Amino acid sequence: MSTSATDPSPAATERDVPVLRAVGLTKHFPVRGRRGAVVHAVDDVDLTLHRGEVVALVGESGSGKSTIARLLAQLMPRTAGSLELHGRDATVRRRRGFRAYVGRVQMIFQDPFGSLNPVHTVRYTLSRSVRIHQGRLRGAELEAAIERLLERVRLSPTERYIDKFPHELSGGQRQRVAIARALAADPEVLLADEPISMLDVSIRLGILNLLQDLRDRLDIAILYITHDIASARYFADRTAVMYAGRVVETGDSESVTQDPRHPYTQLLIGSAPDPDDLATRAHGARGEAPSLVDPPAGCRFHPRCPFATDVCRTETPTLIEVAAGRAVACWGYADRADRPRLGDVLDAYGRRTDEGGTP
Repeated sequence: MSTSATDPSPAATERDVPVLRAVGLTKHFPVRGRRGAVVHAVDDVDLTLHRGEVVALVGESGSGKSTIARLLAQLMPRTAGSLELHGRDATVRRRRGFRAYVGRVQMIFQDPFGSLNPVHTVRYTLSRSVRIHQGRLRGAELEAAIERLLERVRLSPTERYIDKFPHELSGGQRQRVAIARALAADPEVLLADEPISMLDVSIRLGILNLLQDLRDRLDIAILYITHDIASARYFADRTAVMYAGRVVETGDSESVTQDPRHPYTQLLIGSAPDPDDLATRAHGARGEAPSLVDPPAGCRFHPRCPFATDVCRTETPTLIEVAAGRAVACWGYADRADRPRLGDVLDAYGRRTDEGGTP
């Protein structure tokens, strides 16, 4: 029986279901020596990754980005929240389940030298991953699989790299080996935690282009964690901005970077290229990021926000849809009878600053 034009095809329906979905993701770390005290590293974060999509998670150091990656990789237990893989609960409860999960969700770490064992050659590192994830290949079949991985990450001719140790490779080459090791599992999701931050500026673009090519050819989903919002615009389809453990703005990367709505996103862009040096440098913000042991009530950005009002100091905002595909966690965009609507003020403020005017 044929499928009508109005009915979604099976392929379209499958693509609509996220490969990986997190709902209410929360992680609190206990504080040693302080009974009952916890670090609110991540609080109530929702995130979806679809096939063939790159999502950037952006924010300054300590905002919770890397913790999100480790929670999605199930390298640490969640305090609260759920994970779904293709719409089904993905919580790992047994060792065998974890191996099956990491076969589909692989992580690329920030430090390519630290993530590769210095006493093992490229051949050994890749052969071990191939045998774990693709059965017990031996001899010529194993050698061919290793060579295909090296060619896939553009380390060719393969004989030039296959017997080298990590210290004999450049930083970019080491990161390519780390990516090849992740690809040995034939994953559906790559969690790339600051994959270019420790590399020379001259080779960062090459790694991003490689990941983009892998996304296009293999139709995989990529979570790209970075503090560099400019690279998010270049590389990612969608961007989520994090501040103090919460997502404060989401949308397509072009819109978020060119038309930021949340005051923190405006600050982050205004302080580029060094988003970790934020004190009073843009948009009238002041102070420093809050303690996550005792985070402020209400909006966590309110102590630094020039637009903060009473409701910002007492009630936590949720993500509010401000345009198609755009959402902002800011009371300035909420329709409330007990406070003025600041959405138009925020937008005008951002435009005036971009044009070189005085805030």
